[in-house]
Amino acid sequence: MSEVRGRLEDFAGEMFTSFARREQRSNGGLYLRGLMLDGRRKSMVPMAERLGVDHQRLQQFITSSTWDYRAVRRRLAARAVGLVAPEAWVLDDTGHIKDGSVTSR
Repeated sequence: MSEVRGRLEDFAGEMFTSFARREQRSNGGLYLRGLMLDGRRKSMVPMAERLGVDHQRLQQFITSSTWDYRAVRRRLAARAVGLVAPEAWVLDDTGHIKDGSVTSR
């Protein structure tokens, strides 16, 4: 994490620039760091434990904050387009492996 922390902070600053409150921008960066840290579980409590913060801080950032997710998505999409120059977009949320076992019927 120490090798990429500066770049991650710059990225968070760019993505969360529209947030009205400094605390929201800080919690956004904290949440991104939590996602990047080692550990299988990316839910709030395990991430907060790895970060050494109260999980309520992350929970409130995701569920109760008044920030506009659409603005963040627009900036993220613009950044992605600038990096990979896609010819088409395909959204598929079925490719993420979840914790637990998969059972077939």
